[in-house]
Amino acid sequence: MPIATPLTRLLEIKHPVLLAPMDIIAGSRLVTSVSRAGGFGVLGGGYGEKAWLEQETAKLAELRAPFGIGFITWSLAKRPELLDIALAAKPSAIMLSFGDPAPFASRIRSSGARLICQVQDETMARQALDAGADILIAQGTEAGGHGASRTTIDLVPAIVDLAAGGVPVVAAGGIADGRGLAAMMMLGASGVLLGTRFYASQEADGAEEAKRRICAANSGATVRSIIFDLSRNNVWPAPFTGRCLVNDHARRWIGREVELMQNVAAVSAEYAAAKISGDFDIAAVIAGEAVGLIHDIPPAAEIVERIAAEAEQLLAGRRNSVASLA
Repeated sequence: MPIATPLTRLLEIKHPVLLAPMDIIAGSRLVTSVSRAGGFGVLGGGYGEKAWLEQETAKLAELRAPFGIGFITWSLAKRPELLDIALAAKPSAIMLSFGDPAPFASRIRSSGARLICQVQDETMARQALDAGADILIAQGTEAGGHGASRTTIDLVPAIVDLAAGGVPVVAAGGIADGRGLAAMMMLGASGVLLGTRFYASQEADGAEEAKRRICAANSGATVRSIIFDLSRNNVWPAPFTGRCLVNDHARRWIGREVELMQNVAAVSAEYAAAKISGDFDIAAVIAGEAVGLIHDIPPAAEIVERIAAEAEQLLAGRRNSVASLA
């Protein structure tokens, strides 16, 4: 039987598996595949490129399944008109991450969309709840891309306790299979949000070489640092840093961040050229600590179904074990 949780009921989805709104990577193809498989696809609105957002939301017009659109909150605050484009697409939810959701909350909720807020500690969670969040994403430091320092296994139960059953809590960071979903549910989560696992899918709008490197990476092959942001001359507000695969560029500058800042013009030019040419020895592959669990590049629907089936089997086994002891 499919796993039913407060999250699946609220979003009207079959499986408690959400796609992280990875900037540019989570395009309409990936969103469509995840949502049609019974998960919840979230379009990666990211920093807010208007033409791309209009193009990708138009492609979702025929999607007859729940989906969401995600933004970097502090960046959306610079271009709030992008929210109008997103809401015009009639998403089931808008996801906001990294900043105060309050300025956008009433517009989102009055449109009929749910408000999903990603948080990295209790202070951010309280801020999101005060703004009227319908769902909280508890993102641990294991996650790829930007995040903070708390671990998933520490943060999830803390946010579950804070929410006190008022809203569903979704776990993010270091999760790539059904074992992760089952484990997070044991911590009180109602579902999981996955980025890196869906990056290595056929429908993700990422370079094939980047996907190959994710599959080839061993556990421990990522680093959370400020090097990525310094190198592209786009430093985020504290406490957020970026997690990426370790490559030659990261090895060169780890421990030499001050020197990097002193040479940022030359480094950022080199980095921009590498990104354009697809040189991932310099350009970053954004990925989380779950890379050691990822070994293939299947269709996204297969990922959803595989994770759900494995978690269902594990949770059913636990229930049977408890029943036998009763």
